[in-house]
Amino acid sequence: MPRSKRSSLRMRTTMMAGAFAALVCIVVGVLVVVAVRDRDAGYGREQSTEAIDRMLYHIKTGEFPKALVMSGDQAIQVIDAHGRVVTATPQIAGKPRMATFQPTGTEIRALRTLCPPAGLKGCMNVVAFKVFQPDGLWTIYTAIPVVPWYANSTLAIFLFTMALLIIAMMSVGVFRAVGRTLAPVDAIRIEMDEITATGLDRRVPVPKNQCEIKMLAKSVNTTLDRLEAAYEQLRRFTADASHEVRSPLTAIRAQVEEALMYPDDTDWPEVGRAVLLAVERLQALVIDLLALARLDAGASLTRDRTDLGRLVEAELDRHTSGVKVVKELRKGIFAQCDRLRITRLLANLMENAERHAVSQITIIVRAEPSSAVLEVADDGAGIARELRGMVFERFTRLDTSRNRDAGGSGLGLAIARQIAEAHGGTLTIEDSERGASFVLRLPRCAPDPAPSTTGTESVGRADH
Repeated sequence: MPRSKRSSLRMRTTMMAGAFAALVCIVVGVLVVVAVRDRDAGYGREQSTEAIDRMLYHIKTGEFPKALVMSGDQAIQVIDAHGRVVTATPQIAGKPRMATFQPTGTEIRALRTLCPPAGLKGCMNVVAFKVFQPDGLWTIYTAIPVVPWYANSTLAIFLFTMALLIIAMMSVGVFRAVGRTLAPVDAIRIEMDEITATGLDRRVPVPKNQCEIKMLAKSVNTTLDRLEAAYEQLRRFTADASHEVRSPLTAIRAQVEEALMYPDDTDWPEVGRAVLLAVERLQALVIDLLALARLDAGASLTRDRTDLGRLVEAELDRHTSGVKVVKELRKGIFAQCDRLRITRLLANLMENAERHAVSQITIIVRAEPSSAVLEVADDGAGIARELRGMVFERFTRLDTSRNRDAGGSGLGLAIARQIAEAHGGTLTIEDSERGASFVLRLPRCAPDPAPSTTGTESVGRADH
């Protein structure tokens, strides 16, 4: 992928990780602050209750310490029935009463937040507690600093610092991890950018770890393998095709030039016939090339449920051969196939057999458990086992008596095999007592529900 895209993905992933870490830190920080704030507020209430209890004891006994000593920032005042300050903590000693409100009605306790209480600083929660004495109503005031929303500054600074540290560590870690993860992808991109038609043998690096990217690299290399094989096949095919097309054109040009050089000594009808034969050969080659191009492009097939025996019989009835043709065609064997393509396959096999047969060609249609089988056999020289795979390659020339003669384009058997494979079938050469036996197998489908009234098997022999 382009570096800008990679960096964008890297930054987006890092930002998402940082945002997630920040969210987690905020949630955890809020929970901690709430817990600490509740704890501090509860502790303040306990201090206030404890101070009130102590002051009640002193009021009942009439004895007060010379100086009230309380923990923390708590302030206490005791007001008698005449509104005089009886005792107070040092920070408010000698000052007027911190508050004037009192519990109303039957209540003995009232709480208010004053910012600030008289004689003090800052906002404080002030509790007023009524005490009934023989001389009248006494009041105990306790003031405790309001716990801020952040609980306390030390905790806030600590949480903020830890959050920044965690977010930074998470962002840096994700940034580096994503960089390491995308490094093989960058290497694959660089290698792919440098691969050209002259360097199809190059392959992208496969990382040792990172299973997903390793699988991606292997898939890319497998695709490059197929591309290299297809390109090499195309290169050979183009070279062979150009040679095959050039040959008849060269022959035509030579014949015409020679005839024009000696017009009076030229047998023009003979030249015309020779040129016509060359043109027919060139036309057959072009037709075969177009057929292969359509097959290579994956042209769609028109599949119909077809009785293979009847299709072959109808084609043979229209075919004229110079050698004896023996037919052993079983009816009622069905396959889903494109009839025009299968007819073309049969014609190519027949043409090949006729060129190499000595006296006889045998055509057989039979059934196997899952296949409809068409066999075309000749009684010629045959094909060695180690050369059978080469026969189906395009423009292949064998150093045997079955070399392609001038009547063939060298593409017939290649077209036939591709037609078979397009139908999900196979075309192979099998052992025979004499000559070559080409065997087509197509996936077989069930026969018609209604049985045929003319029988299920017909075997015939015909000489042509």
